Amino acid sequence: MAKLYLNQSPNKKVENLEPRKETIAFLLNYSKALNVVETKNKKTFETILN
Repeated sequence: MAKLYLNQSPNKKVENLEPRKETIAFLLNYSKALNVVETKNKKTFETILN
């Protein structure tokens, strides 16, 4: 699965991996829009508010 995310060979040392600003913004916006509701019988429902 690492091959999907890294274009370098596995023997090279990878340094300074930082996410793009777009990735951070996407994750923050997603977490703000996520709404989790727990019912009386302990079931949870996840909805996106967008």
